[in-house]
Amino acid sequence: MAADAQQQQDAQDRRFMAAAIRLSGKHAGLTSTNPSVGTLIVRDDGAGPLIVGRGVTAIGGRPHAETEALAEAGELAKGATAYVTLEPCAHHGRTPPCADALVNAGITRVVGAASDPDDRVSGKGYAILRQAGIDVVERVLAREAADAMAGYLIRSLKKRPEVTLKLAVSQDGMIGRAGEGQIAITGEVSRRQVHLMRATSDAILIGIGTAIADDPELTVRLPGLAGRSPTRIVLDRMARLPLTSRLVQTAREVPLLVATCDQADARSKADLKREGVGLLATETYDGRAALPELLEDLASQGMSTLLVEGGAATARHFLEEGLVDRIVLFLGAVVIGEGGLAAPIDESRMPAGFRLSGQATFGDDKVSEWVRKI
Repeated sequence: MAADAQQQQDAQDRRFMAAAIRLSGKHAGLTSTNPSVGTLIVRDDGAGPLIVGRGVTAIGGRPHAETEALAEAGELAKGATAYVTLEPCAHHGRTPPCADALVNAGITRVVGAASDPDDRVSGKGYAILRQAGIDVVERVLAREAADAMAGYLIRSLKKRPEVTLKLAVSQDGMIGRAGEGQIAITGEVSRRQVHLMRATSDAILIGIGTAIADDPELTVRLPGLAGRSPTRIVLDRMARLPLTSRLVQTAREVPLLVATCDQADARSKADLKREGVGLLATETYDGRAALPELLEDLASQGMSTLLVEGGAATARHFLEEGLVDRIVLFLGAVVIGEGGLAAPIDESRMPAGFRLSGQATFGDDKVSEWVRKI
């Protein structure tokens, strides 16, 4: 292929892969143990490339994105190109692998992004395609795709969920004021962004101090997205969460898990269970919940993404354990002043290994996102 033609093809591949990655976000947080993958089927009959099939991993994890896209494309899949954000699966379950489905549909070219660390898939999906004579191009926008499905990749590699630490920090480096409960540090647009973060997470976690002081609900309160509220988790070793709290009062509508230890009062735990609260038996280390073991337990329940929202102590605990993968800092225009609770980190005190991946402005607020290599 001539250099100019190759450049045009590369640019086209990046454009459609970027669209497939955006599509994959449609079901983020809703696909159980499977990643939310995006697939586009694109053909060119001489008038330019045209998307003839779109697919995203179905809610619950099945069918896979390739199956959905091929079904939409039908006969138009023959001779077309498939853009897939994750290497097509190669293992047999009750349904044939997606790599075989692409072959049987007559796809002639596959452009892939992220590699799958699953031993049943890694390299094997592409091998099936190449053995069938399909032209395969790998690692197009691989980092962007991996970022979009970091929860799945981290759960596969590290046997725990991806942990995102979210902090709202005032102009003077505070996250609140002692004894005053919730203080509005950011504006309405930023708060809506936080609700979107919740909507794409499997679970959200706070400490018992924040649960008592702020009495939050931790649900998604955006029109049409209430059904995407994540499982709420409270680190509460001694089962002190009040039965009158908003969390407990809504436990039958939105799942609530309380991480307690053996020393917690048996009656308090029984009262919580009677209100529909799930209990997580948590080991204790140095007077605190053993976070690595807790995260392993969450991963075993199928959770791939965890949003940590609660309190300076909880944030420090996760940071000290090296369990944070993504940090989202909302810098508000508010000044807290005397009596403020200092943020455990800020832009000038970022842990080693994190890189700035993006910034945005929402009204008077500035938002920065930092990620650590998977």
